[in-house]
Amino acid sequence: MAEALDLVAEFREDTGKGSSRRLRHAGRVPAIIYGAGREPRTLTFDHNALLRATENESFFSSVLNVQVGPNVRKAILKDIQVHPSKRQILHLDLQRIVEDEKIKMTVPIHYINEETAAGVKEGGGSVSKMRTEVEVSCFPANLPEYLEVDVESLELDEMLHLSDIKLPEGVELTDLIADPPRDEAIVSVHVLRVAEEPEEVEEEEEAIEGEEGAVEGEEGAEEAGGEDAAGGESKDSKESDE
Repeated sequence: MAEALDLVAEFREDTGKGSSRRLRHAGRVPAIIYGAGREPRTLTFDHNALLRATENESFFSSVLNVQVGPNVRKAILKDIQVHPSKRQILHLDLQRIVEDEKIKMTVPIHYINEETAAGVKEGGGSVSKMRTEVEVSCFPANLPEYLEVDVESLELDEMLHLSDIKLPEGVELTDLIADPPRDEAIVSVHVLRVAEEPEEVEEEEEAIEGEEGAVEGEEGAEEAGGEDAAGGESKDSKESDE
């Protein structure tokens, strides 16, 4: 189960782009929390404290204990906006949760034993990951921090699917419980091949070079013939003069 993380927030009274800009300049991050049958509330967080929290992968797939004054509300992260070029968080969307209601959450996949996979050691292949995260459905108490997939027994040209993931009790993959289910491939082992230039191209280049050589030979012969002809005309003219 994912470990709960603590965040300290303050209520935000004023809203709008101008207010959000001023908050960011003051080192605060505007946010909103909603869900659990209650009205949405606007919040702010200390930017540096929030930035440190996001350095932990579990921040994105854990239950967050959001403290506002003396009250603590459990929530999960639904969206985070970051600056495209700066190391800056711009906004957070949080969803309140209750213990007896299931939630949907995206959690990372951790692949283990990649270097010792059978297809890598014996077949000279490489591990190719098609999925690095999946969405799960469960009660908050069962939310996993991540899902682990062991690829050690994966042979060359074999792959694993969503249905091969070992799930903790009470956890389901939303792709597999969809209608119809989507049992997608998540990882495979195969040999990486470098594309070679087609032989036809090489043959065409050789033909072109041959044609160019023939043309050059013909031009050389024509030039030599011209010189001989010129030389002959000069000799005949000399004899005539004599």
